Amino acid sequence: MKPRFLYILLALLLTTELNASHITGGEMYYTWDGVSGSNYQYTVTLKLFQRCGSGRQFPNPIIISIFDKGTGARVNDYQVSIDNTTTISITNPDPCISNPPEVCYDIAFYTFSVSLPASQEGYVIASQVNYRINGINNLTGSGNVGATYTAEIPGINAVVSGPQNNSATFDGNDLVIVCAGNNFNYSFGAQDADGDQLRYSFCSAFNSTTTGGGTSVPPNAPPYPPVPYNFPDFDQDRPLGNAVSIDATTGLITGLAPNGGIYVVTICVEEIRNGSVIAVQRKDLQINVADCNVASASLLPEYYLCKNTQTISITNLSVSPLILTQDWEIKDNTGSVIHTTAGFVMTYTFPSIGVFTIKLVINRNQQCADSSESTIKVFPGFHPDFSSQGICFTKPTLFRDFTTSVYGVPDTWTWDFGEPTVISDISTLQHPTYTYPTMGTKNVRLIATDTKGCRDTVIKTITIIDRPPIALAFRDTLICVNDVLTLLAGGSGTFSWTPPINIINANTATPTVSPITTTTYYVDIDDNGCKNRDSVKVNVVDHVTLSAMSDTTICKGDTIQLRVRSDGLQYAWTPAANFINPLVKFPLAITHTITDYTVTATIGGCVATDQIRVTPIPYPAVNAGPDQVICYNKAALLSGTTDGSSWQWSPPSRVNAPTVLQTLAYPPRTLDFILTAFDTKGCPKPGRDTMTVTVLPKMRVSAGHDTAVVIGQPLHLQATGAENYSWSPAIGLSNVFIDNPTAIYNEPSAGIRYKVIGSDSYGCKDSAYVWVKVFRAGPVVFVPTGFTPNNDGLNDILRPISAGMKEIEYFRIYNRWGQLLFSSVSNAKGWDGLVNGQPQSSGTFVWMVKAIDYMGKAYFEKGVVTLIR
Repeated sequence: MKPRFLYILLALLLTTELNASHITGGEMYYTWDGVSGSNYQYTVTLKLFQRCGSGRQFPNPIIISIFDKGTGARVNDYQVSIDNTTTISITNPDPCISNPPEVCYDIAFYTFSVSLPASQEGYVIASQVNYRINGINNLTGSGNVGATYTAEIPGINAVVSGPQNNSATFDGNDLVIVCAGNNFNYSFGAQDADGDQLRYSFCSAFNSTTTGGGTSVPPNAPPYPPVPYNFPDFDQDRPLGNAVSIDATTGLITGLAPNGGIYVVTICVEEIRNGSVIAVQRKDLQINVADCNVASASLLPEYYLCKNTQTISITNLSVSPLILTQDWEIKDNTGSVIHTTAGFVMTYTFPSIGVFTIKLVINRNQQCADSSESTIKVFPGFHPDFSSQGICFTKPTLFRDFTTSVYGVPDTWTWDFGEPTVISDISTLQHPTYTYPTMGTKNVRLIATDTKGCRDTVIKTITIIDRPPIALAFRDTLICVNDVLTLLAGGSGTFSWTPPINIINANTATPTVSPITTTTYYVDIDDNGCKNRDSVKVNVVDHVTLSAMSDTTICKGDTIQLRVRSDGLQYAWTPAANFINPLVKFPLAITHTITDYTVTATIGGCVATDQIRVTPIPYPAVNAGPDQVICYNKAALLSGTTDGSSWQWSPPSRVNAPTVLQTLAYPPRTLDFILTAFDTKGCPKPGRDTMTVTVLPKMRVSAGHDTAVVIGQPLHLQATGAENYSWSPAIGLSNVFIDNPTAIYNEPSAGIRYKVIGSDSYGCKDSAYVWVKVFRAGPVVFVPTGFTPNNDGLNDILRPISAGMKEIEYFRIYNRWGQLLFSSVSNAKGWDGLVNGQPQSSGTFVWMVKAIDYMGKAYFEKGVVTLIR
């Protein structure tokens, strides 16, 4: 990647409670100022960070304590005031960062001088604050976790010149921006005025040693407890996850930033003089990963195709909107380009195994151009795996590596045994042994590599307990005297059974026993000194107790559960074909004929038998009769038969006489009628039969609307709602047995009332009427001269009365100003004296009617009508 000022938001947040929550990081260092008498003179500085604009003050003074590293004895506590403060900030962020956060810190320096004699192991300088803030991503319960900052002064045991030491001092730039999901580089390099060799590593952040007190309580003596990391995603070696690492030689942190949030990161730098580590200095930061994006060609340091595929899909880890173009190329191990493509996703299937180089170029020849290279290792068939043996705390647990590799050889193993109370639960052996100091669930992690560079992680959960479990097939059983029984136990370890009475293979999980009296056998298990005990009681009898239930009767075809009183262990019933399961103590039997059932009960070699007679009695025979179909609102005649001694129809509320076999029923709709019968022959259950009465819908016969015709005008009557019809009287009708007879009249009539009777295929009937008036005059439309719309049911509607008309084209009402008030095209529809829902006042109105007579001639008439209120 082209060198660029890479900003990676590392917001320094420190341990906190209410009076320390603004502290966002710290480190301690010192200089050696010479010797005065027999004492060594040092100038010690504690450096604390807080965000600008927090509205809080640095603690002033703060307590800094010095302890003898070898004995833990407290040398002295110092109340140190602030020596000076400064403010640092980023004023011109990189233009290739989208949404860059504001980065600004106030820094306080606490400096004091101390005179110390040379010590065998040296000294530890420490200061603590309580507490850290809530919600730190890589810690659990961070709101109750404090921080302790330390520096070490060497003793003379490591090297004689140890006390003549200037501590390594971190000199990296603290103005950094880390963007979530983006690659970053950040230097935690340090300077050493003595020229000592420096070695860097991630290490555990220290918790505080007391609760409460903020910065006003001095720390306890070392060693200091580690903070509780949020395992398995984070731990002291992976404070920012698996994708971030530190260079042990330079202190450079590189990798892919995790999701946005706050992370505790502690860097340890070892000072090495003449091949010996003389002191360890530390820097503790709370890193805030921001929601920003760097326009960069961001790739992982390495890509592995070490499982079961040779196809890879890679995307730029940077998703900055400032990235406009992306160009990819892949080279083999000779440097030859074997694949090129452009786009935001690169997918390629490698034709062979090996190590390949991938290059990404973004924004070529444009603003924010960048490039990056990475390695792709294609060696499929690498699978890390392991097993464990031993589950007791304070006893060794053996871990056995089962990692396999098709193209390489497994060569390194990094174990974390998941013990949260210590930081020493690690190993690099292939088959390590670890003794857990506590019980509980442990998340064991193995990171394995092979000689081809493949690297993968497997995590398994094991449970550490105080004694090995024993799985017994039974705890209480029964045998017959002289029987042989195999005891069954499961577990991991060495077994032994007691007492040694009538037992064979007592040192196995499955001994055989043949006690002559009831005996309790005890089983002991020993798993590498982790022990447990359980027991099995073997009850011994010389016969089987068996007493069957009394003979009984049942209703024929019913299922009956047969019962016995017995201490038997196995049972067999005959005839077996009648049973759902003939090998249980209380079986279900289906009996159609008189049957003698035999039961055999056994306990090993002890056997007993007994019998039960079951007599089936038929249900009462019942016949409710055939289903029926009836007309609406008619009765149905129920006619049932039975050989029972008593009976009843239901529902009784719809039956005239429910206890009579032949009776009338009155269903309001289609309904099932059930005839239930009992007898006294021995079957206590009733016999039942059901018949359905289907009720046809109510017939709705219509003869049409009343009408008027003139002499000689054919009239077509129309009946509906039935299958068959009969009209009366037959005056003028062409056919009285059809639905649409034609009527022609030769003389006038004040009104003929026709009745039509309709029927269906079931004989159901209904009737309707129609009035026909016959006028002597030619075709005409009559309109009354007045009407009274007062809702008394008399003369409320003004409607036209047509005679000899085939069709009314319109009937209209106007007021005296010519405004149309009403219009209709039907005899049946008239005016009710309302306009838009409002009643019209009494007065005179004009009507007009236009029609076509039965000969096809146009007809028009108009007149006046009086509305009377």
